[in-house]
Amino acid sequence: MTVTTSAPVAAATARRAAGPSNRMRGWATRAPLLPALIFMIVVTQLPFVATLVISFFNWNALYPDDRHFTGLSNYADVLSTSELRQSVWTTVVLTVSVVLVSLVLGLVLALLLNRRFRGRGAVRTMLIAPFLLVPVASALLWKHVLFNPEYGLFNGVLHWLGGSGAPQPDWISEMPLAAVAASLVWQWTPFMMLILLAGLQSRDSQLIEAAGMDGANGWQVFVHITLPHLRRYLELGVLLGSIYIVQNFDAVFTITSGGLGTANLPYTVYQTFYQAHENGLASAAGVLVVIGSIVIATFALRVVSSLFREEATRA
Repeated sequence: MTVTTSAPVAAATARRAAGPSNRMRGWATRAPLLPALIFMIVVTQLPFVATLVISFFNWNALYPDDRHFTGLSNYADVLSTSELRQSVWTTVVLTVSVVLVSLVLGLVLALLLNRRFRGRGAVRTMLIAPFLLVPVASALLWKHVLFNPEYGLFNGVLHWLGGSGAPQPDWISEMPLAAVAASLVWQWTPFMMLILLAGLQSRDSQLIEAAGMDGANGWQVFVHITLPHLRRYLELGVLLGSIYIVQNFDAVFTITSGGLGTANLPYTVYQTFYQAHENGLASAAGVLVVIGSIVIATFALRVVSSLFREEATRA
């Protein structure tokens, strides 16, 4: 009897003795991460908490003595004011159009780069280059080098093709939102291409060879094998692209300065804060932008996790 009861007691004693050492080992491994965690909290979370608090106040910087608590009225103003509602709609239109067009173009380029040809590495590097540019530099390039009605490349090509009688449109004035979208599509198509190219290169080559031996043509292989395989990668591209475009400020500010109906929600937040000095209203709009980005990022993380699980099961 003594022998049978002494073993569990000894095991429990060993676990209690190992408990503190395991906890100390865990803290020792986490300790180097604490400075980075504290820095992240100070830089990102404390300003957001301050913004959240300010969003509940009627706070105009020009009248600091008239500051008072208003509850959710700033959020109601954001959702009811016509200018702010229009900026929300502009943000949705800009995000959807840029993400869909860049995704389709990225898919086409990924399919081309997935083939073997001479100079593929150089072509891939040149196609990635727009995504490596600073967003402001990209917007300035489109505004002055391409869109300018007097010396821009687009009007120069039209003049070369049609002579002196060719139309010379003012691209930004006549199609402002499309001009902003074109700049963003040019910059984000390489990003979509890289994601989809990774998806194409992870396909099962034996499955594609078997489909070809069974008589499937290229279109059938693309529809029934490639597209289902790329579904997760397409979702990831849509979600990550949406996170950025929803928060985009550089292209709108640089190309149109928010005029001609191109003011999206981030630009409206800037305008409300720095020009109207309405700190509370701008903070409420900023909080809504952050909430929308968090919702999109949550779906993006789920897609990434599912991709990792699929790769793990495949390995």
